[in-house]
Amino acid sequence: MRELTAEQIRASIENASPAEIERMPLPGLHETVWSEREFLGWRDPAGSPRGYIVHWVDDRPVGLLVRAASAPLRAGIGAMCSLCHTPQPATQVSMFSAPRGGEAGLDGNTVGTYICADLACSIMIRILPATSELNLHRDELIARRSEGLVQRLQAFTANVLRPA
Repeated sequence: MRELTAEQIRASIENASPAEIERMPLPGLHETVWSEREFLGWRDPAGSPRGYIVHWVDDRPVGLLVRAASAPLRAGIGAMCSLCHTPQPATQVSMFSAPRGGEAGLDGNTVGTYICADLACSIMIRILPATSELNLHRDELIARRSEGLVQRLQAFTANVLRPA
């Protein structure tokens, strides 16, 4: 992923009001290892259900406000993030909803999907099992996972921004 500035991040959010964007907390950008990310995702550190996802679509950053469901998934079962396709305990996956862009979002229309609760999909795809899938070299396996993550994220974003 290419590096982003605070100004680019704020300008990229397409499904939030100006007031929501203004009070949006930003992550520690100076601590971000951009070369190991497919998107920038973070949760509101104040403990609210809000989260944010920013990624590059063609040559421009596109950002989404997402909200985690208030009720967590049931403990003791497995779940899978729909973006990174990583199976994990259900307590580490949340249902997130994103207001649609434009008038539809203002009318309360949302799109939902299951995503890693901490929005750390870029980290998850780099954690490899003891025996790698398909006996691929580590770099090749991560590249495949990265490509799939980007494709699924772009499809989710397009769905959120598509007029209802």
